[in-house]
Amino acid sequence: MNMNTSAAGPSVRLASRKKWFQHLYVQVLIAVVLGILLGHFQPSIAESMKPLGDNFLKLIKLMVAPLIFCTVVHGIASMRDIKSVGRVGLKSLLYFEVMTTLALAVGLIAVNLFKPGSGMHIDPRTLDASAIAAYTKAAHEQTVVGYLSHIIPSTVFGAFAEGDILQVLFISIIFAFGLQMLGERGKALVAVIDAGANTFFNMVRIVMYVSPIGAFGAIAFTIGKYGIVSLASYGQLLLTYYVTAAFFVFIILAIVCKFAGFSLLKFLRYIRDELLIVLGTSSSESALPRLMAKLERLGCDKSVVGLVVPAGYSFNLDGSCINMTVLAIFIAQATDSYLSIGSQLTLMFVLLLTSKGAASVSGGAFIVLAATLGTIPGIPVAGLVLVLGVYRFISEGGAIVNVIGNGIATIVVAKWEKAIDEDTFNRELNTGPSTD
Repeated sequence: MNMNTSAAGPSVRLASRKKWFQHLYVQVLIAVVLGILLGHFQPSIAESMKPLGDNFLKLIKLMVAPLIFCTVVHGIASMRDIKSVGRVGLKSLLYFEVMTTLALAVGLIAVNLFKPGSGMHIDPRTLDASAIAAYTKAAHEQTVVGYLSHIIPSTVFGAFAEGDILQVLFISIIFAFGLQMLGERGKALVAVIDAGANTFFNMVRIVMYVSPIGAFGAIAFTIGKYGIVSLASYGQLLLTYYVTAAFFVFIILAIVCKFAGFSLLKFLRYIRDELLIVLGTSSSESALPRLMAKLERLGCDKSVVGLVVPAGYSFNLDGSCINMTVLAIFIAQATDSYLSIGSQLTLMFVLLLTSKGAASVSGGAFIVLAATLGTIPGIPVAGLVLVLGVYRFISEGGAIVNVIGNGIATIVVAKWEKAIDEDTFNRELNTGPSTD
């Protein structure tokens, strides 16, 4: 499969240049603005738009599992040096651990500097924890052994039916190795799987035509249900989170990009469509198929893209790590729960482990946060009620940072492995994406 369709050069780009309103990112941006306006002025109507966002995400999710399977299997089965799969995996995990540790540390430092919860003096005994009962129940089921066991699905088809990215990745890797062991006899099946991957990418392109509708429905529901005015009381918390997230992206990730030899701003411009879709839907998964296609078009080897991106969605959730540390300390500050430096470092260490399960369940980051608070003496789990209403707005920022972080991780690992076409990479970044 060859995603580098932009190699035809600038003349083709100029000939096929679209009008401004035909670009996907413009359509999604307009849809987001309209959704915000509807949510603010007609909240009851806006809340009824929820199925538009939900069904768009369902369309995307039904293609994620088979797309990952086809991409990973074809990438690994086509490799001559099978040892490179292990190298890519180890380098990816090393990079993930370093970046998630930095994300947790940045969040911890920022929330202690800004102190968004100080002065609220809320008695945790007065909080009604019934609103978070479903999250705390799910949190009790999240254990280290349970998470590791969850990686292995009960059945092959069960992983695809549930759309569990980590389980699908596990099956894909084993199947790819088994297929490669067939040698010449397996080449016909590899070709079929390659055709399947191309088919699913084309399906994603078709579904993206309705992405503005999905973004409109999702953002309209969010604003209609939670309201812009109600965010005023959480202004300092939101400011703390988004300043911290911006610092992580434009300072820390920018430094990573600088060392890797490319511009962060050019990369953000390249994936602007995906970032706006994530902004509208509050789901980083909605951008996964297109992100993989964009990275292959940038010249990254498909085997690297197929391994790093899906693994990153489970192990490299930088944005989710930031929001979990910020929210945990905010709750402690708001309820006057004193946490020593040692307790905060313990919280950071626990989150470093528990955050790896955030993508394996629906509402994962919030459930992981509930599970983590239950292990840290001094922070009332009932305090999650305080952030339930504002969490949707924070999770949007977290999802965007997750997508950016995983895109950069893939490029860094590809360069580390010398599994990238540098000419294609530089040309694509400098000219921008050839299609929307």
